[in-house]
Amino acid sequence: MLRKIFSAVMVLALIVITSNVSAAEPRIGFAGYVQDIGWMNPVRNGGMIGTVGRNKRLEAFVINSDGDIRYNAHVQNIGWQGWMHSGEVAGTANESLRIEAVMIDLGRRLSRHYDIYYRAHVQDIGWLGWARNGEPAGTSGASLRLEALQIQLVPKGTAFDHNPGEAYYQR
Repeated sequence: MLRKIFSAVMVLALIVITSNVSAAEPRIGFAGYVQDIGWMNPVRNGGMIGTVGRNKRLEAFVINSDGDIRYNAHVQNIGWQGWMHSGEVAGTANESLRIEAVMIDLGRRLSRHYDIYYRAHVQDIGWLGWARNGEPAGTSGASLRLEALQIQLVPKGTAFDHNPGEAYYQR
């Protein structure tokens, strides 16, 4: 019950921060639940959730978009949770379980005009390469925590300066 109430509050907060984006561009906002911190303030497209250099695990996140978006989290002791949709919480809050990897994908309407890029900051590794359009980012089978996540919605045909390198490691 508490999780549903908090999800509703986070969705409202995400709507507020994304409300002044131009009508031509889909609105996207996201927030993360971090070890010893709790829910952090929502950020907009291109922002980062989580922490870097503080050795804190990202335990949950929620994405809100006025378009069709879905996301999946690979969680300690659970594995891939299954696809969540805009406004739903992926991962676990208040259970002390780390997110290890994520996948984010756009639905048919948005994917015709946009690509979604995202990258994970992983314990003992740092920033991995950018994944896009449903590819996994992070690690699985390595018992490493995802500490931060950056998400960028990019119009198709737009140059996106993404660092080369692997986005996902599986052991």
